[in-house]
Amino acid sequence: MPRGGARRNAGRKPGSRNIRTERLLAAVEGSGITPLAYFLKQLRNENLEPAIRMKAAEAAAPYVHPKLAAVEHTGEGGGPIALTVSQSDADL
Repeated sequence: MPRGGARRNAGRKPGSRNIRTERLLAAVEGSGITPLAYFLKQLRNENLEPAIRMKAAEAAAPYVHPKLAAVEHTGEGGGPIALTVSQSDADL
């Protein structure tokens, strides 16, 4: 039987949580309020100053809206993109 190296179906599955993370999440949920719920409560409180509400909105945003990834576009072989412009007979 071979030893070491990668084996099929071995190890933790992608996205699975460890025991420490599970306990932490259970404690947060058991406390009755999550960070997102707190930020949203501050955001909706019309008695607070607009600056405080704005900070709450900025803090809550990553929980609700994912950041967009930067994508670099390149042409063949990693070079510049080649553009070709042509006129059709209808445009003449």
